[in-house]
Amino acid sequence: MNLSYWEYKTWLSNIDFTIVGSGIVGLNCALVLRQKYPEAKIMVLEKGILPEGASTKNAGFACFGSISEIIADLNRHSGEEVVQLVSQRWKGIQLLRKNLGDSAIGYQRYGGHELFMESKEELYATCRESLERVNTLLKPVFKTEAFQLQENRFHFKNIKEQYITNILEAQIDTGKMMRALLHLVAKNDIRVWNAIQVEEFQETGNGVEVRTNAFAYKTKKLLIATNGFASQLIKEKVQPARAQVLVTKPIPNLHVKGTFHLDEGYYYFRNIDNRILFGGGRNLDFKGEETYEQSETPLIQNRLEEMLAEIILPNTPFEVERRWSGTMGVGAVKKPILKQLSNNVYCGVRLGGMGVAIGSQIGRDLAELSF
Repeated sequence: MNLSYWEYKTWLSNIDFTIVGSGIVGLNCALVLRQKYPEAKIMVLEKGILPEGASTKNAGFACFGSISEIIADLNRHSGEEVVQLVSQRWKGIQLLRKNLGDSAIGYQRYGGHELFMESKEELYATCRESLERVNTLLKPVFKTEAFQLQENRFHFKNIKEQYITNILEAQIDTGKMMRALLHLVAKNDIRVWNAIQVEEFQETGNGVEVRTNAFAYKTKKLLIATNGFASQLIKEKVQPARAQVLVTKPIPNLHVKGTFHLDEGYYYFRNIDNRILFGGGRNLDFKGEETYEQSETPLIQNRLEEMLAEIILPNTPFEVERRWSGTMGVGAVKKPILKQLSNNVYCGVRLGGMGVAIGSQIGRDLAELSF
């Protein structure tokens, strides 16, 4: 891009903070920086026309971990570490609600239900037997016994006749949430540049030189919030994990309400606008889904349709209206990477599929790291 003197002077000179990534983490980071530094020049760079990762492509679950996920975590982590993980998610959701308001994010608490396939007898028995233990462990976080047995009131097929429900789990409209965040960012005089990809950066004595696909400039501090795409820019252990999703056309008299976890969390679905949104299937091809490509595969999409027909909507005709995928950032452990990389470069990445729950807090923590 051949910039004029006016363009460079107005938009690309004397930049105090540059945030890479305009998702949940990046925009929350920008807003916290504005609170701390009312006069600072803050810019956000986003490689997509819309946020490219998972912030506008996720299923909109305001969740803290299903019962089987928490039991799996307890097999790899101490009880204290699991409480910290769940507490971080719980507090993150409350912060998101406080910052934007329930109406602006379409917050609805219908409960989150874990369903168990008929063939998963051992897992089902383990989860039922662990109910008291998990509720006791997490009561300091939730202030109640959040996990409860409930009957199969939505009449799903080929599953155990009882769910294990987290009564506090909710759903949000992630499109509304991101629109509200973008509105706040614009209102606070923070410029978001879309279709701008950071290709490389180099620390200098008193700042960072940044080269993008369109221009080069200098910023005093650089904050990286690209989650699943982080390893394209920095040498941190962040593995991309694609999640494929579909949504049906409207279904008359749809009775399903809530967020649902199935087959150890590898599948998940919910109601939205009289439709079913259904995603998952990464376990069918772990290696193939370790990709930055945002596309769909017949293997996973066909399986999603089969499960819709056999389990979720067994007696209800449906048509698929839209399919998409998003990129999560995962690693060997579930703890996000939040660190100072050099004098003027920081990162808040690897949210482990919990971006809705912890994105607001990680954005705040990333901003405070640079204070």
